[in-house]
Amino acid sequence: VTTFKVPEDFGSVLDKQVIGPTTENLIKSDFPVQSFNPKVQIAFQGLPGQCPRKVEVERRRQLYLTFDIAQLLASKGIDSNQLMPRHHDPDNMPTIEEKKDPVFPIYLPLKIFDNDEYDCRTPEEWISLGLEPGSHDRKPVPGKALLPTDDVLGHEDPKSQKLIYKWIDVGVLDYDKETQLYLVHKTDKNGLVRDEEGRPIVNGGITPQG
Repeated sequence: VTTFKVPEDFGSVLDKQVIGPTTENLIKSDFPVQSFNPKVQIAFQGLPGQCPRKVEVERRRQLYLTFDIAQLLASKGIDSNQLMPRHHDPDNMPTIEEKKDPVFPIYLPLKIFDNDEYDCRTPEEWISLGLEPGSHDRKPVPGKALLPTDDVLGHEDPKSQKLIYKWIDVGVLDYDKETQLYLVHKTDKNGLVRDEEGRPIVNGGITPQG
């Protein structure tokens, strides 16, 4: 009887033993899995022959992931870059003869037209989607925000004529009841929500130091 001798390149031997595709989720994300689930009005216990709740949630989740707000607005002839009011520039005002639309600049903020009567969740419910079972840290919630591509000028003068606004993937960190505004953070090139030191941002960015 001889003892089993482990090959020196044992790791490479295991890598070559590929049986088939794995079911493990290899995509790294800072968002909880349940934050992508849509809200459905279906009973948890269904009758035989009816669509199960989990199946309907997965169908709607895949359907909603195919939607792009920028493309939906563009299909209606809406330029997302024109949704943000800018400073009045009388020198570059188009004339009626040029037939440019709009002749008058946009001056009303977008929040005036905001309507939450048909929202499926309250802001508190949206934020709570970042809580995972058994965890004390609240992760960000995925979303889209109309933000300037230039962060520096965007903070200094958000109504500058030089800014270009686009729908950008963000992580929703917190919500302010008084101002009714969300605190968001842009995702990096890998779709992660990280701070300057590369650490995940949790609990709305609030640390023990403040």
